[in-house]
Amino acid sequence: MTAQASSATGASGAPLLELSGLEVRFESSRGWLAPRRSVRALNGVDLRLPAGEALGLVGESGCGKTTLARTVLGLQAPSSGHIRLGGEDWATADAARRRALRRQVQMVFQDPYTALNPRLTAEQIVAEPLENFSIGSAVERRATVLQLFGQVGLREDQLGVYPDALSGGQRQRVGIARALALKPKLLVADEPVSALDVSVRAQVLNLLARLRAEYRLAMLFVSHDLGVVRHVCDRVAVMYLGRIVELAGAATLFEAPRHPYTQALVDAVPLPDPRRRRRATPLAGDPPSPIDLPAGCAFRGRCPRAMARCAEEVPVLKPCGAGHAVACHAVPAESV
Repeated sequence: MTAQASSATGASGAPLLELSGLEVRFESSRGWLAPRRSVRALNGVDLRLPAGEALGLVGESGCGKTTLARTVLGLQAPSSGHIRLGGEDWATADAARRRALRRQVQMVFQDPYTALNPRLTAEQIVAEPLENFSIGSAVERRATVLQLFGQVGLREDQLGVYPDALSGGQRQRVGIARALALKPKLLVADEPVSALDVSVRAQVLNLLARLRAEYRLAMLFVSHDLGVVRHVCDRVAVMYLGRIVELAGAATLFEAPRHPYTQALVDAVPLPDPRRRRRATPLAGDPPSPIDLPAGCAFRGRCPRAMARCAEEVPVLKPCGAGHAVACHAVPAESV
């Protein structure tokens, strides 16, 4: 992202998390005699996330959302580019410093049924990060766990309960308490309510919002549910085949999306009032293979506004309004 476009996204100043030119490639082969080919899961991602902000990451399945989350967490090594947390580059930090940086980034997983060790009690699960980093005595760790239980809405009599005796919402609360145990600065939430019953989703989302304000947490919120993202996030980044194609404040993006792909995603969200209708934005065909991306704009084969330039030049994020950036040749740049 250019300096101008970065300023346009509203994330000026020293960011807590900064991604620049981030690429992740996976090697693929169709058979043992076939040549190895490279799958570009992330293709030059630039993002800035200030302290205390919730940034939503949306897009179709396979666009790179989860790969980006895993790379930020250090679970996936980048092929190129930089990840800076509090100004420090993970790639150049030594092992001890990387461990310290990793403590500042924690995750809430998608499936609370598989994210918890079934052989540990709820207390042991939440205390485990404290033990791993040798924080406090056994008595102090128990006190911390009790405090966290209270903050996420769990009872003291649930300390000794195993995950299989908890509901999905209670398990996710245990996962959230575990993520908060190390007092991180950044919380990565990968579809944190998609596996939960509708009746408990709002409770978990409201809990995350309250804890984010209480801890002044930055949050990278990965989801395919645009309604949830609009409720939770301050800004939204839209991904398509490993690239950010639009970045704006949540209200702006949902009320006035500029990229044709974003317009199609927003138009697909059902309206709560059956008397209201949206004008659908047509999308033809399927996304191209990430193994064999077309020249120019990867979205042009599905875009109703494609032009000759789209086949020759990859669009870059450019400001199209205050706090708003888009990567589309059909959208004129604006000076802000």
